[in-house]
Amino acid sequence: DLKAKVRNQVRKADKHALTVHFGDSEWLDAFYRVFSVNMRDLGTPVFPKRLFGAMLHHLGENAELCVVTHERQPIAGAILVHSDQTTEVPSASSLQAFRHTCVNMKMYWAMLCRAIERGASTFDFGRSSEGCGTYKFKTQWGAVAEDTGWQQISLATDAAPITKEDSRFAAAIEVWKRLPVWVTRLAGPPIVRGIP
Repeated sequence: DLKAKVRNQVRKADKHALTVHFGDSEWLDAFYRVFSVNMRDLGTPVFPKRLFGAMLHHLGENAELCVVTHERQPIAGAILVHSDQTTEVPSASSLQAFRHTCVNMKMYWAMLCRAIERGASTFDFGRSSEGCGTYKFKTQWGAVAEDTGWQQISLATDAAPITKEDSRFAAAIEVWKRLPVWVTRLAGPPIVRGIP
């Protein structure tokens, strides 16, 4: 059962003329526009668009995109992967400028409904570091955390996992946030391949 705050935010989103679309590669450009802007704003190198295109192609009817528009402008998007009674969301983003519309609440409500339509009994919100903003967002929906293992192979003997909270990367993150999005789309994929 959802808490009153969550229900109120979903209702608030309904007042902003947001439209939810589900589809395939026809929504890939719209999804990636939102995704790459959001990743830049977070200071995180972006995955290449072809990764998501490959997911849609190879997973067929078991993968789809969810894009939310406001006056035909894409402002949020996610990729869903459906399997045996489980729907998972490996990547989701929204534009910070539209946060006041509660677009994330609208999108996740629609994706939960979609999972139920597909016969899922489990909805996997994806990974988050405990205590961070995305972790809190997901737990408000009733999500229960499960520990997942991380494996890292490095030639360096003193290699430690790279985290956004690591102060060694604070300056690089701030510089990344100021780059034009087109630059981050070009530079991000080669960088993200080397980040565990």
